[in-house]
Amino acid sequence: MSVYGKVTPPIIQQLQALIGDNFVLWDNENLSKYSHDETEDLKFFPEVIVKPRTATEISSIVKLCNEHLIPLTPRGAGTGLSGGALPINKGILLSMERFISIIEIDERNLQATIEPGVITQEFQETVKTKGLFYPPDPASKGSCFIGGNLAENSGGPKAVKYGVTKDYVLNLEVVLPTGEIIWTGANVLKNSTGYNLTQLLIGSEGTLGIITKAVFKLIPHPKQDLLMLVPFVSAEEACSAVAAIFNVGITPSAMELMERDAIVWGKKFINDTAINIEDGIEAHLLIEVDGNDMDILYKDCELIYQVLESFKTGEILFADDATQKEKLWKIRRVVGEAVKSQSIYKEEDTVVPRAELPKLLKGVKEIGKKYGFKSVCYGHAGDGNLHVNIIKEDMSDEAWNNELPKGITEIFQLCVQLKGTISGEHGIGYVQKSYMNIPFDEKTLSLQKQIKSIFDPNNILNPDKIFP
Repeated sequence: MSVYGKVTPPIIQQLQALIGDNFVLWDNENLSKYSHDETEDLKFFPEVIVKPRTATEISSIVKLCNEHLIPLTPRGAGTGLSGGALPINKGILLSMERFISIIEIDERNLQATIEPGVITQEFQETVKTKGLFYPPDPASKGSCFIGGNLAENSGGPKAVKYGVTKDYVLNLEVVLPTGEIIWTGANVLKNSTGYNLTQLLIGSEGTLGIITKAVFKLIPHPKQDLLMLVPFVSAEEACSAVAAIFNVGITPSAMELMERDAIVWGKKFINDTAINIEDGIEAHLLIEVDGNDMDILYKDCELIYQVLESFKTGEILFADDATQKEKLWKIRRVVGEAVKSQSIYKEEDTVVPRAELPKLLKGVKEIGKKYGFKSVCYGHAGDGNLHVNIIKEDMSDEAWNNELPKGITEIFQLCVQLKGTISGEHGIGYVQKSYMNIPFDEKTLSLQKQIKSIFDPNNILNPDKIFP
């Protein structure tokens, strides 16, 4: 643990001189507001909040932090689930909320240059008006920032067909932890010029640099889509159906798993009464296909129906119109909030090769029985990404605090045994770092720590995240 300096009145005065009095905050209300994200119930208070507007201003702040050894924690919208934006060492919290410009949409080259404070959904809707598509769509897309998506390499339902954030980034403007401002690459689709710094920065959780601009590639927006909700008599059957659908040559644009409690709680959360959940149904798959030719999409759905005949399913709901599609997607997107409203919980972001999903789900339930906890699972089944929500309910505080970590360890060990890993899209941050010795050996962890020290020799940028 590094020994850090304090934010003193003279330092606050320097910050005010750099970015303006209105953008340097240390009142109790704001300190409390920026002390947490969406990670369970954790709170860590910064000493001061700064809201710069330019890369040059950030550079000056970073240099000041290096001079006085003050920890600096970058923050986007605060929607993270791993504690990546928590100022666990106090210091300065750097909010990116003023970086809100969509600088350019280059329709000739299908590219866009934007700032990290742009809300993901707003970016998607803006490019859609030009017939273009930015596919990554995390559940919090209506509030999360692009910068947070870059920091965590966010995915979402569309990842199964279109990939995740990293697959759309061409170039980044970054303020390094020592204050220099660089571009990491070039605005080209192919680049084999030296080490790929662009991809190194994506998913680094604000520990290697502060992204101030990003250049994204875009694709033409698909004109049509079809959506169905498929009920299964068991969750393992639903998981098994996932690989079977891919094996007949269908690549859905989304394939989402929801266990019974997940969809029931989601319906309750938005007060939905239109969608019926049959008795004896333990899980659902939400399956979407998209493209430009509706005849082809109907043929894809017919083939999916044929595959599903081999599984024990209930009555399949085919979404007839945009309203019904939106209602189904809304239930899926609120599941996380719905679970949170039911009980104290912990959410684990597991991922395995998609064909191993039945083994993962079965193992999670067996581990739950062993340690006495209930889990509600949902997630991006098409890419093997299962969100395991562990519900406290009647568990004692002692079991919750002492036994549960053993169960989580076994879940992560199972993921690695199945050739997966311990986070698919939520990152490691603060809450998962103690488990990093499960997917990585000592040498691999050492290499990653050395990369961090090269970028950030004074360990001031988002310190004590990712690594145990």
